[in-house]
Amino acid sequence: MPSGIFKVEPKAGTPKYKQLINSLFQSIDKGLVSVGDRLPSINSICKEFGLSRDTVLVAFNELKTRGVISSVPGKGYYLASTSTQFKKNIFLLFEEFNVFKEILYNSFIENLNDKASVDIYFHHFNRNVFKELIENNSDKYTSYVIMPAKFNDAYGVLKQLPKNEVYILDQTNATLKKHYPAVYQNFEKDVFNALESGIDLLNKYEKIYFVYPGGKEPVGQLKGFKKFANYYQDKWEMEIINSLKGQNIKTGEVYIVPNDNDLVTLVKEARREQLKIGSDLGIISYNDTPLKEVVADGITTISTDFKEMGKILADLVLNSKNDLIENKSQLIRRNSL
Repeated sequence: MPSGIFKVEPKAGTPKYKQLINSLFQSIDKGLVSVGDRLPSINSICKEFGLSRDTVLVAFNELKTRGVISSVPGKGYYLASTSTQFKKNIFLLFEEFNVFKEILYNSFIENLNDKASVDIYFHHFNRNVFKELIENNSDKYTSYVIMPAKFNDAYGVLKQLPKNEVYILDQTNATLKKHYPAVYQNFEKDVFNALESGIDLLNKYEKIYFVYPGGKEPVGQLKGFKKFANYYQDKWEMEIINSLKGQNIKTGEVYIVPNDNDLVTLVKEARREQLKIGSDLGIISYNDTPLKEVVADGITTISTDFKEMGKILADLVLNSKNDLIENKSQLIRRNSL
């Protein structure tokens, strides 16, 4: 008799009978049980997970109706079919939708290989919306992919979901890392390493500005720049500003702009002041998109590989992996620096 083919998370929001059904489907997908295998008895499942007989019977009756299991009087239940036509039903919660998130999303869908359905939601960096969306959908999906943004108390909301079916995307924190697998960016390290790798390009400038408006931008980006500024304080004058409003852009300056609105402002201002981008004025953007390859003859970016992130995420979800994967990032050199 195969063991460990049923799983129940006591504190999960998903009804226990659904957890029994979904865990059997997952065991079938993983090849842990074969046609003809005898299943654990109702009594043993009740004892193992502290369930009532009615709960287990509801699950077994649904499985029988779907032709997945069969019963033999006096002997027990057996797996009748592995053709469950089961698909993971995924709840995908983004903060917002933009060009690089679209790249990630398309890669995720492509690499699921038609093995799952996906419903996408957006919380727009609003904690109340974040909380409401999760509470309203806590028992409707087999997997939950969450972008928690900068919500430091996200675990307090997420812990109502089935623990083994939650995956963190893009930003995580120490608490979430203790509980959930993730594919994420290490913003502090990424910014520092990217700038350090571009020192040969930065050397032709005199001052480096980091435009950090706060809000939705990850705080790790700011920490990474501060670390770089502290480490190389003797090479350049460096300054953090929260806005370009009223900024007098001059020759010999480099601007690092995580926000694409600031990128547009810089390009327009450079043209107005007749400054040549890439020689008179340096620009480094964050998060690469196809458009940045051609804007102003090519914008240098610090960026993770969003296509690869989508691929890794699909593998985590489809194979129920419990990994913490730091997605790679790099400085993509173009003519703006």
